[in-house]
Amino acid sequence: MIDLKDLRDHPDKYRTGATNKNYDAALVDRVLELDAEFRPLNTEKENLVAEQNKVSKQIGPLMGKMKKASDAEKAQIKTQVAGFKDQSATLKDQIAALETQASELLAKRDDLVLELPQPAGDWVPVGKDADDNVQLSTWEPDDFDPTKTFEENRGFRPRNHIDLGLALGMVDFERGTKMAGARSYVLKGAGMQLHQAILRYAFDFMTQENGFTAMNVPVLVRDETMVGTGFFPHGKDTAYAIANPTSDGEFYLTGTGEVGLMGYHMGEIIDADDLPLCYTTVSTCFRREAGAAGKDTKGLFRIHQFDKVEQVVICKADADESKAWHGKMMGFVETLLQRLKLPYRLLQCCTGDLGPKNVDMIDIECWMPSRGDVEEDGDGRIISGGAYSETHSASVLHDYQCRRLNIRYKDPDTKKNVFAHALKNTVAASPRILIPIIEMYQNEDGTITVPEVLRPYTGGMDKIS
Repeated sequence: MIDLKDLRDHPDKYRTGATNKNYDAALVDRVLELDAEFRPLNTEKENLVAEQNKVSKQIGPLMGKMKKASDAEKAQIKTQVAGFKDQSATLKDQIAALETQASELLAKRDDLVLELPQPAGDWVPVGKDADDNVQLSTWEPDDFDPTKTFEENRGFRPRNHIDLGLALGMVDFERGTKMAGARSYVLKGAGMQLHQAILRYAFDFMTQENGFTAMNVPVLVRDETMVGTGFFPHGKDTAYAIANPTSDGEFYLTGTGEVGLMGYHMGEIIDADDLPLCYTTVSTCFRREAGAAGKDTKGLFRIHQFDKVEQVVICKADADESKAWHGKMMGFVETLLQRLKLPYRLLQCCTGDLGPKNVDMIDIECWMPSRGDVEEDGDGRIISGGAYSETHSASVLHDYQCRRLNIRYKDPDTKKNVFAHALKNTVAASPRILIPIIEMYQNEDGTITVPEVLRPYTGGMDKIS
């Protein structure tokens, strides 16, 4: 949610911000119109309430005088009391009418405010979509050059993760689809072991090496939690709703552990001395992929259910501190990928690819032999191709989520309650991360070498065959 006072003071900032994110800037004007209608009505209502209270206070003292008054005085007092009561009743009716009008306007305004995107940071490049994103840097191990084909690097033509996974009994798409429909799968044997290994390694890496607090949070949450974290109303079409709501309201399956980690402090005032709060969780995630019909329908890249280690930081409302944490959180992921020896790049997302919540977002993409424009030979091996594809996303949200969730802390200098800042970043999402691991660690004989850092989590298994 955006700051309404800032919107009133700097409407052009939000008009430009909406336009740069591919939203209709007219939404800003509609919010301001409703706000301009609501505020005087609300002020008038509050003035009438104050007047009604003043009138009501007149009655008590008069009733007290009745005890010592003469008959003539009592009659006069009764007339005065009746007049004040009539005046109070008239004010009550006027207040009720204004309350109805103001409430309707407030509901309309606040519904539209939830749809307003947060303007991107002024350092973020303006662009329409992912095609306008900007590469910041790349990393690769000494023995692999992503500008060359896999065959030029390794001396043999590779297979994609689907063929490898099926041949080695690591995955079953047919039975997964039979049970749960398209984009479903079953990981089995070494596939499940590798899946659990990367999740546990990433989780231990964040908690044991980087000091993040381990959390287990709900993946089934109320509507208000999805709205508060900014996944509703935008993105509601990608969420799974529970068809039989309870007396507690409607529930939804979360698409990321971020929802539970941020919702944990919903409606709270945090002690400033406890900031920053650094949380990590591993959770099952659910996404309908409603906007990706016909895209990446095969394999493990775009699926409805997956598991993810997520990191979230809640810090003081300081842009420089947010920026510093953004760098640290990406640094954790870079360290993890370098230990896995997976080539990757950092991609600065342009305004049109940020989504409504983010001030800034940097994608981390791993190089995968089976992505991009792939050419195969008659044996199903890849002759040419390979491309970077997203495996991680690191977002700066400033106070957008905390304002919606009402997460504040008392500023030690001003003594006022301030909305905190929030950041989030994927640590490892599996089975998508298994694609570069399987494909980059494959051997010419069809086996897969297990990355060294994962072997302690696979019972010492060093090769899948």
